This record gives sequence, structure tokens and C-alpha cells, in this order.
Amino acid sequence: MSPAFNGAIAKQDPGREYVLTDKQFSLIATLVRSEAGINLTEAKRDLVYSRLVKRLRRLQMADFGAYIDFVGSASGNEERRELISAITTNVTNFFREPHHFEHLGGTVMPVLAERLKNGESVRMWSAGCSDGREPYTIACTVLQAFPEAARYNLKILASDIDHNSLEKAKEGRYSAEMVSRMPPAIRDRYFKRVGDSGEASQQLRDLIAFRFLNLLNDWPFKQKFDVIFCRNVLIYFEQDLQAQIFSRFSSVLKPGGHLYIGHSERVSGPAAKDLRQIGITSYRHEPTGGMK
Repeated sequence: MSPAFNGAIAKQDPGREYVLTDKQFSLIATLVRSEAGINLTEAKRDLVYSRLVKRLRRLQMADFGAYIDFVGSASGNEERRELISAITTNVTNFFREPHHFEHLGGTVMPVLAERLKNGESVRMWSAGCSDGREPYTIACTVLQAFPEAARYNLKILASDIDHNSLEKAKEGRYSAEMVSRMPPAIRDRYFKRVGDSGEASQQLRDLIAFRFLNLLNDWPFKQKFDVIFCRNVLIYFEQDLQAQIFSRFSSVLKPGGHLYIGHSERVSGPAAKDLRQIGITSYRHEPTGGMK
């Protein structure tokens, strides 16, 4: 890639083996926002460098210019996926923000259990499921509240844009330190010990369907959801895009359905009129046209 295309060359940091110019950072940020909705500000520049430099080394690229050329080419589709995976922040834990699961198990599930017994279907969605700890926690909460759930028409969709995280989620195996975050009684009931790891039981797996899904693209759903978890995902989006996604969540939630979001997030835009806050970052879908 020529210096004219790269933009002005940034000063070389003696501790770094590559140069990331302003122009190159801007091109990467534009690509990431277009592909994943993530807003990379200047404050994220060091993060971008530290994560992508590993890709340059792996591909034996001469510089960031060559890497950008490659991901923009017809043969770079696979690497664009790796780029998004590298940039995506996957911070999660079992029973993270426990008030959401207390509300799901204690308030929401008794109602949904009655609907299931009456022959209705129940659908839940973990949007931005990362390595699977959130949907497995949802499944544990469901089974604790309604042990017979697997006999009924209940499914948890777990989706993410990061293929690598999805593979870990499907594997369902976590370190001893990770599973130690769970209440011991729940861990011992729903996870089996495999060496130094804990592995999700078949009972949990049977409730969850893991799928790749980009929140910016089409959502090919046949049914609406009773519960949606999308926590600490939209915080990386610009405000206008957050509002659009909240509106789409509202459109796929059943009346009376629940949305749980991250501790630093708030519902914004047109969806705010239909999503009533009922607790800490917990919302109930109450369409302005009335509950049906």
C-alpha cells in the first residue's frame, strides 16, 4: 500500500514493531462499524493495535497497509471475520448481574411455566452470548424455577457475531475458576467435572440453540420472544444505532415480554415508549396500543 493511501505516517513507537497511521486506524474503524456496529473511538486505538498486531504476525503481513488491503479484497472474507472476532470484547461470567436472574426465576418463570403447561411456546434470546456463560445461566435459572421445562416447548436462542466465541459456547467447557462463580448447588447439579474443567450437562444443552447472528443484519425469527438478554453489547454502538436496535427488540418482544440490558445501558429512542423500566436495567414490553 502506498504512503499516499495510508495517510501521513505516524511516528514509530520504539516499543512497537508496526506503525498504525491515522488513516489506517480510520479505515479499520469504518470497517468495524459497518460490519458489527462497534464504534471505535481514538481512545480504542491502543486496543485495536494490540489485538490486530497478532493477526499481522500470524499472516506474516509486512504492515497494517498490507493487512487492510487483504481484508478489503475478495479473498479476505475469512480474515474480516477474524478481525471482528479480535476486536469484539467478550467479558462475561456465570450469573453476572444476578438481579436479572433473580427476577427471571422468581417473577417471570412462574408465569411462563403456566403458559407452557397450557400448550404455549416460550422463546428466550441471549443476544451477544459471547462464550455461552450467559445462556447457560439462563438455562440453569429456567430449570431451577421449572424443572420440567425440557418437556415443554421452550427454547433459548444464543447468538453472537464472534464465530470463535460461539465455538467455545457450543463446547460448553469452562475452567474451574469460571464455574466457581456459580452457586455450588447449581454448579454441581448442571455441570459435570471433566479434569480441571466444568462441562455443561446435556440437560442445559437441550434447551439452547447457538447461532451466528449480526445484530445489524436481518433477524430471521418465526416467533416473538418472551425474554431477551442483551447486556453490555449496545454500549459499544453509537446512540443512533442503539435506538434502532432497541426498536427492533421491541418489535420482536411479545406484549408483557422482558428485556434485560447492561448496567451502563438505558433504553433510548422510540422504543422507550413501549419498554417500561421495572427494575435495575430490566424492562417490560407494554405497547402503547395496549397489552394484548
